[in-house]
Amino acid sequence: MTLRLVRLVDCPAQPWRNGGGVTRELLRWPAPMPGTPPGAEDWLLRISVAEIASDGPFSAFPGVERWFAVLQGAGVRLALPDGERLLDRTSEPVNFAGAAAPMCTLLGGPTQDLNLMHRPGTTTPARALMTQMRRAPAGSVQRGRLPWRGLYVHGAACIRADEETHELPAGSLAWSDDAQTERWEILDLDADADAAYWMSLQP
Repeated sequence: MTLRLVRLVDCPAQPWRNGGGVTRELLRWPAPMPGTPPGAEDWLLRISVAEIASDGPFSAFPGVERWFAVLQGAGVRLALPDGERLLDRTSEPVNFAGAAAPMCTLLGGPTQDLNLMHRPGTTTPARALMTQMRRAPAGSVQRGRLPWRGLYVHGAACIRADEETHELPAGSLAWSDDAQTERWEILDLDADADAAYWMSLQP
């Protein structure tokens, strides 16, 4: 089993498409082919952590399925097509169409937020696949032979991937596209910064 690790501190800040905030891109998967122009949107999955400092609309991503979760701060109010949603660091992630570009209102100061984007139909096998994102408390397990899986931890954690144990630093994404992996489990999670999220691409 091959586990890959990306640390947030190693990812440079980039401005949003609409200039309303900054984001740090953790991963584009699959990796761009050699010679691909910078910024080309040939990815199937994109994972990033955004910093929202003021009220304003999200950037629009037509044709993209989007997941959003609050990592740090008092939370946000999103004006989604099916109604307003209040989200804080205890909430389950919310899923919506990227084209919606909802208005985001801060509930009490800046927030740090996790984003998972999926472009269905980017490659032929992707048309039969879907994404999932959910909270990952200590002791939780992610099962199944999946084409892609990941775990983002806001605080330090220890996980077991099949029979291997790994220490994850705070603010990191562990991921694997080894479909032979069957089970990941969170053995320990920093109680002072317990925001952690399972992510997967699955049939």
